[in-house]
Amino acid sequence: MGKTIAEKILSSHAGEDARAGNIVVCDLDFAFAQDGTAPLAIKAFDKMGQKRVFDTKKIALFIDHNAPSPSRDVSSLHRLMRDFAGKHQIRLYDVGEGICHQLVVEEGWVSAGDLVVGADSHTCTYGALNVFSTGVGSTDLAAAMASGKLWFRVPGTIKIFFKGKLLPGVYAKDLALYLTGKLGARGALYKSIELGGEVIKDLGIEARFTLSNMIMEVGAKAGIMLGDEKTEKWLAERSKRKIRFIEPDEGARYDKVLEFDVSRLVPQVARPHSVDNVVPVHEVEGTSIEEAFVGTCTNGRLEDLRVVGKILKDKKVHPEVRFMVAPASRRVYLDSMKEGILEIFIEAGAVLLPPGCGCCVGTHQGVPSGGENVISSANRNFKGRMGNPEAFIYLASPATVAASAIRGKITDPRRYL
Repeated sequence: MGKTIAEKILSSHAGEDARAGNIVVCDLDFAFAQDGTAPLAIKAFDKMGQKRVFDTKKIALFIDHNAPSPSRDVSSLHRLMRDFAGKHQIRLYDVGEGICHQLVVEEGWVSAGDLVVGADSHTCTYGALNVFSTGVGSTDLAAAMASGKLWFRVPGTIKIFFKGKLLPGVYAKDLALYLTGKLGARGALYKSIELGGEVIKDLGIEARFTLSNMIMEVGAKAGIMLGDEKTEKWLAERSKRKIRFIEPDEGARYDKVLEFDVSRLVPQVARPHSVDNVVPVHEVEGTSIEEAFVGTCTNGRLEDLRVVGKILKDKKVHPEVRFMVAPASRRVYLDSMKEGILEIFIEAGAVLLPPGCGCCVGTHQGVPSGGENVISSANRNFKGRMGNPEAFIYLASPATVAASAIRGKITDPRRYL
């Protein structure tokens, strides 16, 4: 019987035949943590009595969630990370360098066929590069840093095909929200999802990251795509490693095979307070907003900012809306600056934040007031996600967020395209 991509990657890293439901111990290609999870991982690592990490070239730390630091307590945790990185000679990305999930792919830390763990739930983002990547807890990450190994229960796989061609004004984020609404928040619990079809082939790599990133929101363990010419070009420009794409075998066993024709898909919006509470934009159009946010590991990339720039050009943000933008990395920030996109944002009345997680986490930037409506390009809208459980968060594509920021109410972006 053939194997799925997840079964093949886990088999190769375990050195044994791995099938769905098996427990295996696997060698890791890369492991990392961010400032919300790294301090606990470091303390657990030290408590284990470990003197060195398994491989200094396969571990990194990122300060992105609370960057710059909003308090003395957070500053002490950042210092702990800096000291640990210096002691063990591992790479630390400090304040202003960007979001971990953007930097991992930008900096060439991963390649096709890899097995990657990160102490952050949206580590699944790298599945767009034909990687099995998944989030783990801080203590598991400590064990990974010490041994270079981790145990896994091999997940079953759901295969999903997207047919058709996306209409103008409809983006990967709309596709991700649509899928989340169809499957539900627990619709793929502990499953690996193989994403394919003509729509995926048409998407650029940055758009594919958006889709893999949000696979976590249906409870999935990983969201993996096949490699193609676009993937190969992306990887070749960022890594010197030999590229070996992993494909499923003929006769692989899938828990489900689903097919969606999205040729008539319209912009989607997730209503408060659940990511799977998804409706077409026209069902919430006209809802007033007080805050808009573009950024995060889901939609803070250059491709996203270009779309926002096209909509904002020669226009103004509504006077009663706070519109914040956080580029996903320093490189994205600089590239946006060179293309004149940031100038468009500033002239329109948007507020630029440093590269990082920004408003998404809700620790110190863009915290809304009670009763306010926010439209965001982030991946989650749970109560309190942006720092105030009494606010209401709507999720949408960067295009929908930008259009809404101009009108002061949720708006179909196709009005501006």
